[in-house]
Amino acid sequence: MATIKTLLLATIALCIGLAAFIYSGAYPVGADVPHTAFTNWVLETLRDRSIERASKDIQVPDLDDPELLIEGGPDYNEMCVGCHLKPGGKESELSQGLYPAPPDLTKRASDPRRQFWAIKHGIKASGMPAWGPTHDDQRIWAMVAFLQKLPELTPQQYQILTARDEEAPDHHH
Repeated sequence: MATIKTLLLATIALCIGLAAFIYSGAYPVGADVPHTAFTNWVLETLRDRSIERASKDIQVPDLDDPELLIEGGPDYNEMCVGCHLKPGGKESELSQGLYPAPPDLTKRASDPRRQFWAIKHGIKASGMPAWGPTHDDQRIWAMVAFLQKLPELTPQQYQILTARDEEAPDHHH
């Protein structure tokens, strides 16, 4: 009985201590001050496991369809390049000021399911918006198709694939 009482008191004390820490405002939340290693590990693990679980059953269409690549390029250039860069591009003021830093998507392609989920739903407290409310799944898959090819593109190929055809129907909402 004493062990249960001790565990209960320790749990209550831990909860009170945690609440005091949270309400103290002592933890720095400025984007110019990195998290502690432990906080960083917790947040990254939480993010990665959550996206992995949520995206595991997503069915990936044929991303080699050239139409998808052509549709996704202009959207990437207009909505994503400020944070996630382009071939031969340098970090922008926006990408340098975000914490956590957005991944440079010109370096390597990742799992298309995870990319689709992140584009559609966004990621809380990271600067990554949810494009799902304004973009249908077809348009999001077009961006994923483009992301899969992005690491292979030269700056010239990027420029060609991201030019929006002024004759095409406007995708902006």
